[in-house]
Amino acid sequence: MADTYTTLWTNDLCRALGAGGFEGEPLTVLFGGPHTSMPSFARAGVRPGDRILPIRVFQKRMWVLGAMEVERLVGYDRVGEELSVERQAHLNRWGLLEGSCASEVLLGGPGVPLGFDRPVPPDLLSRLTYRSRRGERQIKHVVDGELRSAVSLQGVYRLAPDSARELEEFLGRKAAGV
Repeated sequence: MADTYTTLWTNDLCRALGAGGFEGEPLTVLFGGPHTSMPSFARAGVRPGDRILPIRVFQKRMWVLGAMEVERLVGYDRVGEELSVERQAHLNRWGLLEGSCASEVLLGGPGVPLGFDRPVPPDLLSRLTYRSRRGERQIKHVVDGELRSAVSLQGVYRLAPDSARELEEFLGRKAAGV
């Protein structure tokens, strides 16, 4: 069974993507690495068929930026050998995501387009749950529907099945303009 993960993007990255005209483009590539600023998807257990939801914390809210289904995970040093010329050009266009410490590349089919207008409703934020080998946990620092700190979202984390379903339904409604 496929899993759904979130990965936190910085506000600086989101501003750069917005200024670069990326809003509305489908997600097809994501980069991972060894540092907390660019966490490893492989270390988190991401596999083909899983879904990745990039998120942002801004103005005490969590925003869902888009979604991508993983086709394959490729080592950064081998990605040029594995892509068509067209796909390589697309990868280069999304180089803003790359940062300086990328060691892996997630490739996927066109996902939910990048958007900066999808704040998670406070009631959904309050019940979102992540799961790991140690058990389940809710997001820390949620007070009265506001997210007071992003620290518990930094990384690549697997959502519990019910939370994944709810967040995907929310994203689907927002992407459809509902």
